[in-house]
Amino acid sequence: MPAAVASRYARALADLVTKPGSAAGPARVLSELEAFQGALTASPALRHVLLAPSAPPPRKRALIARLAASLELSDLVRKFLCVLVDHRRIPLLAEVREEFETEMDRRGGLVRVDVASAGELGPARHEALSEALARLTGRRARVRFRLQPELIGGLVARVGSTVYDGSVRGRLEALRRRLAGTEH
Repeated sequence: MPAAVASRYARALADLVTKPGSAAGPARVLSELEAFQGALTASPALRHVLLAPSAPPPRKRALIARLAASLELSDLVRKFLCVLVDHRRIPLLAEVREEFETEMDRRGGLVRVDVASAGELGPARHEALSEALARLTGRRARVRFRLQPELIGGLVARVGSTVYDGSVRGRLEALRRRLAGTEH
């Protein structure tokens, strides 16, 4: 349920950002949401006030306004954060930000791909892998790379709900399943 709610708020924000005449672009809005989320994470007192059901909404909005001024947030993001506070959705901020990024990628014709590799990949490998994934998906790929040493070797790519496992660990697991299925 929280994912569906976060997705609705993210789509609404994407609609506002892409509306003709919008003062804030997608990259700026994403950066501002990250900055606010960082402030929320860094300050337990701020988090407590914004999450407390007993704190009156006007107090929460005033707090957001002060923080927005110090973080130099756009008016659009400040108002959006106030909507989240008014509807008690601040706990979903991280999910909303993630869904917003995904929605903006989708609208921009990009597909998000998460790649985990057992070892560090150089820039040439990053580029070649990005191009191969773009050909595979038929869309430009926004690839996020991360290290995952437990893969032993190779890599795993996740495109939406599809996983391409070219890791040594994955191959060993497939071999184990195959051998377990043939032995009785």
